[in-house]
Amino acid sequence: MRGVVMIEIGRARSQIQSAELQKDSLVAKTMSHQQVDDAEYMADEYEMEDVDDDMDEEFRGREMGGSDSEVDEYDYMNNKMADTSAAQARRGKDIQGIPWDRLHITREKYRQTRLEQYKNYENIPQSGEGSEKECKITKKGGRYYEFRRNSRSVKSTILHFQLRNLVWATSKHDVYLMSHFSVIHWSSLTSNKAEVLNVAGHVAPCEKHPGSLLEGFTQTQVSTLAVKDRLLVAGGFQGELICKYLDRPGVCFCTRTTYEDNAITNAVEIYTTPSGALHFTASNNDCGVREFDMEKFQLSKHFRFPWPVNHTSLSPDGKLLIIVGDNPDGILVDARTGKTVMPLVGHLDFSFASAWHPDGLTFATGNQDKTCRIWDARNLSKSVAALKANLGAIRSIRYTSDGRFMALAEPADFVHVYDAKNGYEVEQEIDFFGEISGMSFSPDTESLFIGVWDRTYGSLLEFGRRRSYSYLDSVL
Repeated sequence: MRGVVMIEIGRARSQIQSAELQKDSLVAKTMSHQQVDDAEYMADEYEMEDVDDDMDEEFRGREMGGSDSEVDEYDYMNNKMADTSAAQARRGKDIQGIPWDRLHITREKYRQTRLEQYKNYENIPQSGEGSEKECKITKKGGRYYEFRRNSRSVKSTILHFQLRNLVWATSKHDVYLMSHFSVIHWSSLTSNKAEVLNVAGHVAPCEKHPGSLLEGFTQTQVSTLAVKDRLLVAGGFQGELICKYLDRPGVCFCTRTTYEDNAITNAVEIYTTPSGALHFTASNNDCGVREFDMEKFQLSKHFRFPWPVNHTSLSPDGKLLIIVGDNPDGILVDARTGKTVMPLVGHLDFSFASAWHPDGLTFATGNQDKTCRIWDARNLSKSVAALKANLGAIRSIRYTSDGRFMALAEPADFVHVYDAKNGYEVEQEIDFFGEISGMSFSPDTESLFIGVWDRTYGSLLEFGRRRSYSYLDSVL
């Protein structure tokens, strides 16, 4: 995209090339009869008419060092790009550090242009328009999470435009994310980052387990990521799975789910079984869902479905599994046998996100028809609500561990936080500019992290949960 905050088409291509994403890897993800259209979308996704020629010149000038904003853009004492703090935001500074007052367009006008011109990717034409009539009207203005900091030295990146689960928080101060060929740990407490795993070269396991590929992998293109309970699992474009315990040196386990051409790992979910064992599931483009037991480092289950699986979510009691993928209808299956319990009928396009509410009674699915549907497992004849996005597909869904809030991430610019406890009637709309690489609530619900991919304004946004301590007011 062109404009002050978004990537021009040439920049998007160079970003992809620098990450060594090959065209055939992109095509491998997409539905066979849509391959050409999908590959071409990598250009269309980032293409937008000029909003303002002068603004575009301002953007290019800053890249070439011709801007008068060096003091704002860089903290020379620390040799890093200047962050934005909560105090600065309260004084009126843009949370991403965009100098709107020096540009020839207002933030409001640029936002309106984005809303009008952004092109949502669809596998099924007009699916976004077709879903609008069913959508719930929600009230905006909720204030659940407040801005804390924008860290511009943390560069979150994306390799596949449909897969956006590359940011994971393990505490209110600790977050893990992909940055090119590295998994980075960022501490918001100390503002320090450290490389946890580098897959640019050769990666091989330092432990021996049955089924582990001791030869490892070279230059793995990481398509998805999960981090939980000290375990990190990275999935690759060629079906690679790389497992690392954060409290142990080196990689503990490497395997390849399939040697088929259509091998991309679309999603990984880590969970603890009712017996206390640590497992994870991998959703794959070869139509398979595989469960791995990380106590024994072995494949424990392998289910196959009629279409590529883009995401799965296991119910809190471990009995049911949501399956969504390259089909408008999802499936709820028995987690033990893989047999269908009930189809999920309502979406109009392919789905890439799902999540269970912690109560185990309701769950959510996200689709390229620009909706998130809420389902009640006790009555699956139809969804109980459909929530509408602003720009594009729902690429990621997260619930807080207490079940109070649910967050939806669009491909770019918007994360919506809903009051799930009160029927999804009210939402907080978090509004910024840039492609979203992932988002994650911290396990204690206190923090929300959002990865933003942009050549100039790429960063990690941090929000903190607002608390109402009314009992203190009575004391004052």
